[in-house]
Amino acid sequence: MTNSWTDIRNTDLVVVMGGNAAEAHPCGFKWVTEAKANRGAKLIVVDPRYTRTASVSDMYAPIRQGTDIAFLLGVMNYCIQNDRVQWEYTKAYTNASFIVKDGFGYSDGLFTGYDEEKRDYDKSSWDYVIGEDGFAQVDPTLQHPRCVWNLLKQHVSVYTPEMVQRICGTPQDKFLKVAQMISECSTPTKTMTSMYALGWTQHSHGAQNIRAMAMLQLILGNIGVRGGGMNALRGHSNIQGLTDLGLMSHLLTGYLNMPTEAEADYATYMSTRQFKPLRPGQTSYWQNYSKFMVSFQKAMWGDAARAENDWAYDYIPKLDVPSYDVLRMFELMNQGRVNGYLCQGFNPLLAFPDRNKITSALSKLKFLVTMDPLDTETSRFWENHGEFNDVNPAAIRTEVFQLPSTCFAEEEGSLTNSGRWLQWHWPGGSPPGEAKHDNWITAQIFLRMRELYRREGGAFPDPVLNLSWEYADPDEPTAEELAKEINGRALVDLADPADPSKVLLQAGKQVVNFSQLRDDGSTMCGCWIYSGCFNEAGNNMARRGTEDPDGTGTYLNWTFAWPLNRRTLYNRASADLQGRPWDPSRKLLEWNGTQWTGYDVPDIAPNAKPGDVMPFIMNQEGTSRLFARGMMRDGPFPAHMEPFESPVPNVLAPRMRGNPVARIFQSDVARFGNSDEFPFAATSYRLTEHFHFWTKHNRVNAALQPEFFVEISHELAAMRGITEGGWVRVWSKRGSVKAKAVVTRRIQPLHCDGGRVVHVVGIPLHWGFMGAAKKGFGPNSLSPFVGEANIETPGYKAFLVNIEPTTPPGVVS
Repeated sequence: MTNSWTDIRNTDLVVVMGGNAAEAHPCGFKWVTEAKANRGAKLIVVDPRYTRTASVSDMYAPIRQGTDIAFLLGVMNYCIQNDRVQWEYTKAYTNASFIVKDGFGYSDGLFTGYDEEKRDYDKSSWDYVIGEDGFAQVDPTLQHPRCVWNLLKQHVSVYTPEMVQRICGTPQDKFLKVAQMISECSTPTKTMTSMYALGWTQHSHGAQNIRAMAMLQLILGNIGVRGGGMNALRGHSNIQGLTDLGLMSHLLTGYLNMPTEAEADYATYMSTRQFKPLRPGQTSYWQNYSKFMVSFQKAMWGDAARAENDWAYDYIPKLDVPSYDVLRMFELMNQGRVNGYLCQGFNPLLAFPDRNKITSALSKLKFLVTMDPLDTETSRFWENHGEFNDVNPAAIRTEVFQLPSTCFAEEEGSLTNSGRWLQWHWPGGSPPGEAKHDNWITAQIFLRMRELYRREGGAFPDPVLNLSWEYADPDEPTAEELAKEINGRALVDLADPADPSKVLLQAGKQVVNFSQLRDDGSTMCGCWIYSGCFNEAGNNMARRGTEDPDGTGTYLNWTFAWPLNRRTLYNRASADLQGRPWDPSRKLLEWNGTQWTGYDVPDIAPNAKPGDVMPFIMNQEGTSRLFARGMMRDGPFPAHMEPFESPVPNVLAPRMRGNPVARIFQSDVARFGNSDEFPFAATSYRLTEHFHFWTKHNRVNAALQPEFFVEISHELAAMRGITEGGWVRVWSKRGSVKAKAVVTRRIQPLHCDGGRVVHVVGIPLHWGFMGAAKKGFGPNSLSPFVGEANIETPGYKAFLVNIEPTTPPGVVS
């Protein structure tokens, strides 16, 4: 989230696309209802199904899954054609005026530089014209034919209301009403917020879904302001914290990059991370990268990380491929190239795509370790449960170790919510039986591994032997110790750079925040963006102050938000070039003549004069990006790309199947279906009554939603002779499931290109063969093994199936 849950109450228009906030995030959705009740805010829902969020909306528009980009570029085209652009914001705070190289272009669904054999782009043409002074050339008048604004206008011009209906199946009148409501938020005094979730991310072009809405919000002037923003509804418990702390295979903590094999030494690694400003006088905050990186290395290896060994840079693994995400790991596992798998708080057998492949991969391991408070399907993948898990245990040689862990209610620590708030919690009970805290389990594994390396040596044991492990009880580090380590501290007395005779911070003291981190080895910090969470003032995550001056919704004394306790990212953009709030009634910051003041922590140097430094200080331009240069693998602009399994061809590029640079393995190509064999478009989703695969172990939740079902329209039911509540078989190229049929008007047929009628099959998850609920299947038995082009997220939201009436599981027809 650029903003926070509590800020949503400040908006005038909520657009929910790629999510179902009322059902999947019911506690947070109260801020939407507050905006509606107190501000008269409107709610738009665009979704393949008429969801519980749609049931309280002011406007609902159906859409075929996988076509959100076409819809959003259509809205962008509408705003441009009707002059619904916040021009002062767009000209000053975006890269609309930047001039793009002559070699850049787009044709037949592809940008310049595509290599069909490599399935990748040469992105050298996706850049600005750089002058002799080293700065990007701009045209503030936006008249240059190759400035970003004119290229964008040309790019979106094809997405007319007629084309949106052809691609998305959204009736033109509904699309135009949505576009008109959104376009009204182009004025400084009316804001819109976007709320999205896995319905956008779990596509082969998921990142571009989000880019499209972000670009729309930028030309409307809705980033950095109260009631605006791009608000990702992160998963329950700690999915935001997971990514923040580097648990994705291509990242270190705080979104630092894992080195690649091409970056064999530290100097090479840092050479591409200097991030020199591309416009005069701008702040490019990633120029502090070395301070964050060295402090991280000192947190990892302490005294073993020294200047002479490049802060133990050789200890960090170097990637030979872009990432070792879950798809790649299970592909390697299925090839028999992985010996063991430690599975902590995850249930891959139900959560990862193409369940048959996941079962095959797990069956080829030498050992599997699961750490979970519940008895999961992954732990029992080797057991035969009839149709629900039809395997031969005698043929599976994987040794499985189940380690019972605690659940969040039995632990102390922090959870990071969608709004980047780190909230401390305390245990509400003691763990049962032999269940142990994850900290204890992880410590035992590490300590035993380290002892083995000490006794037996190894090819390169140094990173394990020298790992910093400075805890009062090495067997079980406490949450407080880990939080302090993540915050960071001074390793020597830190002198004031402006006056070396003064000591800013004594050795051993917690740093105030990441502004005190240094790259000379004098500071350590486990995660720079979390720095400030537990400093000498104490545990800031445990704060519970409810002060909220003027009802802004910032609540600065409630817990801690990264970075620097800032509640709205890019909040400098809430004021104009003179430093005056765009909307005085929704002030966040303003310039008082000498510094920035207001209700939030400024996302800019407090004394940076308005008009000199632009708001987007994490970018080299100082501005936001309508054109993403070479940052995205699949293009600097979003473009409509069909799912790999689509009921209709790409009307803009009929030859193109799926995202041309998305993650697919050759072994999976033969497992893609086509619309002749599988004519219906399927999608997955969650239910309020169940939480993933946890609450099916609870009899109350199991009773509330007792049985696996799929949702279909009355028209599809009539076409296939399916009765309400009857059993159906749903199958794809990868698997088959049985479910009860819910025949509903919540799903309607969509009329797409050439009058083609597209029927949607909705498939909720949550069921399996373990727990208190009735046994069932899930959508991952059917979904394809496809990864998003930029971060490899599996695509669960758009694939093809067939459906027919059948007998119940275990009954032979």
